[in-house]
Amino acid sequence: MEDREKGPAVAAAAGAGAVVEKVIETVEEIAGFSDYRNAYKRQFCNLARRIKLLSPMLEELKESKDPIPERAAGTLAPLNRALDSAKELLRLGSEGSKIFLVLERDRILTRFQEAISQLEQALAELSIDELDISDEVKEQVELVHTQFKRAKERFDMPDDELYNDLLSVYNLSTDANVDPAILRRLAEKLQLMTISDLKQESIALHEMVVASGGDPGEIIEKMSMLLKKIKDFMQTQNPEMGTPAIPKLLPLHEKSKVPVIPDDFRCPISLELMKDPIIVATGQTYERECIEKWLEAGHDTCPKTQQKLRNTSLTPNYVLRSLISQWCEANGMDPPKRRTQPDKALSACFAGEHAKIIELLRKLSSQNIEDQRLAAGELRLLAKRNADNRVCIAEAGAIPLLVSLLSTFDARTQEHSVTALLNLSICEENKGKIIFSGAVPGIVHVLKRGSMEARENAAATLFSLSVVDENKVTIGASGAIPPLVSLLSEGSQRGKKDAATALFNLCIYQGNKGKAVRAGVVPTLMGLLTEPGGGMVDEALAILAILSSHPEGKLAIGAAEAVPVLVKVIRSGSPRNKENAAAVLVHLCNGEQQQQHLAEAQERGVMGPLEELAQSGTDRGKRKAAQLLERMNRFLEQQKQAQAQAEAHAQAQAQAQAQAQSPTEQSRSPSLATFLDL
Repeated sequence: MEDREKGPAVAAAAGAGAVVEKVIETVEEIAGFSDYRNAYKRQFCNLARRIKLLSPMLEELKESKDPIPERAAGTLAPLNRALDSAKELLRLGSEGSKIFLVLERDRILTRFQEAISQLEQALAELSIDELDISDEVKEQVELVHTQFKRAKERFDMPDDELYNDLLSVYNLSTDANVDPAILRRLAEKLQLMTISDLKQESIALHEMVVASGGDPGEIIEKMSMLLKKIKDFMQTQNPEMGTPAIPKLLPLHEKSKVPVIPDDFRCPISLELMKDPIIVATGQTYERECIEKWLEAGHDTCPKTQQKLRNTSLTPNYVLRSLISQWCEANGMDPPKRRTQPDKALSACFAGEHAKIIELLRKLSSQNIEDQRLAAGELRLLAKRNADNRVCIAEAGAIPLLVSLLSTFDARTQEHSVTALLNLSICEENKGKIIFSGAVPGIVHVLKRGSMEARENAAATLFSLSVVDENKVTIGASGAIPPLVSLLSEGSQRGKKDAATALFNLCIYQGNKGKAVRAGVVPTLMGLLTEPGGGMVDEALAILAILSSHPEGKLAIGAAEAVPVLVKVIRSGSPRNKENAAAVLVHLCNGEQQQQHLAEAQERGVMGPLEELAQSGTDRGKRKAAQLLERMNRFLEQQKQAQAQAEAHAQAQAQAQAQAQSPTEQSRSPSLATFLDL
């Protein structure tokens, strides 16, 4: 593992405690929203109320002294994502434009249905029995799940009259007269009756203008004119109300004279030539001064894409800055002078290293294969050396260049590039940059067709990136799972471990479990459980424990005749492996084929090892053993009852047969009367 620097950030997925903290934080944010005074008030209030009912569960999990089991922690991740999605919708309901919410009715209703479906699915997958919470709280969570299930099937439609009234005014020309009765209905139903209401709505529309980069567009302009009509009508009804301060729409910048500035060189906010281009967490580039003002104003979204920023780090776009300077010189213009401030990159590593990195990037961008190979190899070693280098290399713009070389025909350059990305991904901030650079398809390409070392390092890179929950979805959808399963089967010991850790991380997300099963991972894992040496038993059992909760996974594990192997592990494995084997067996013994699996486990002598595990195993192992013992005892009792019933039935049949034969025998023997007659 010479090129690995798998520190704590890579060696383990995010802790369960951190997931709980994140979920608690999201629910608290949702509880802080208020004033859903819009056309969807009932829907927003119901959604927020149901989510807040999850607070007792989260408080008990936070206060629990026992660690959350890994599988249960994995089922909290979908809940976290569903709550994030619901939070953004509720934020829109609390702070967004009321006019916009009505006019975009179809999109808003779709978002409601998606949020409710995600929450219902997340609660359905939640391993509630494995969480250390009280029975009362479990019942409350089950009630919330039932409410979301019912809400998914039956959704209240908003006011059609309001939508039609607003649409009719929206579609009128600016100077057209509007029926006062319609304006009154709109003011009342939208609750735009006071100067405070109108000012709040105008601010919400102004925020949409700012988010558009200063270009309001026809839609927002028409909504602003519609608001002005309502405001003017209210002032005629109540002259004492005063004039609310409605911000003017930001003017569009005049088009620059020749030479025409390329669009890519303009800041999306100011529309001016960028002096100090920087990259935000979504991968978009802005002028530093403009985006800093945006962030200082309290915004946490990307102005161009409206995506929530995972962090507020600003990365200098050195490559674009260089291109802008070259363009200026070619067109007889002075290069734009940027603010004098020390570069984060220079503070992160020595100036000499920084100069060396810039030179390596120049070689990496050349068309010379030898230069590319040399530069990629040097960057690989620099990224391995220390954390400052990883920051410096990424901020210098190396990631997109390394990604472009993942498809090269030169095997050594490809290997250097994917390993450099692996070493860069150890830095948490770099994970997002690698994903946003579109690296995943290239990494999967290396995983399929690279040299064995390149494939193994590609698997390790996918593991590192999949520590971030949303990346699990992206990587799973990229086709990474089948080649990971292949590497698990045919790689070196190191390669198998890299593939196994990546598969484990990816399969925490429910949507990836079926992909892994269909890729044939279960027979491969069973082979690892029984191979001489047993070097992959820990990893194989951990993955099987995750897959066994999925219907396809349970079916495949049962078909692989896993029960004898699982019983053997429960009898003589390590504490962790006993725990995982028991977890797999619990799922197998709960379904259509449970009788068959229970009978086989009983025949293999599982009762004694289970009783021992229930007494001296890990906390999770004890719980799983207790569940299995309960099912096994119930099964044995049913077997005894069935056997007793069968014996009773056989005895009754024998008696009936004896009774039936008695008169027949009498009829064959001459009666006393017959002899007397003779």
